[in-house]
Amino acid sequence: MSRAHTTEEAAMTERLRVHVDPDKCQGHARCKALAPELFELDEYGNAREAGDGTVPPGLEDKAWLAKSNCPEIAIDVIEE
Repeated sequence: MSRAHTTEEAAMTERLRVHVDPDKCQGHARCKALAPELFELDEYGNAREAGDGTVPPGLEDKAWLAKSNCPEIAIDVIEE
């Protein structure tokens, strides 16, 4: 089995979830701008994860991008 095949299998079985810490979020909304499929804003402009936070296949890069662009370090990407 090639290493590339092993990496592909790992990527297919790994699931990601996003979580926004409501105590840290200050409403910059960069996450929503970068990954609107993964985040929602409340009436005050603070973010929360859409649904249960599960990242659909193909949106993994957007989850990591949102995390890395949060100025308050309020977003966690959880690998399951």
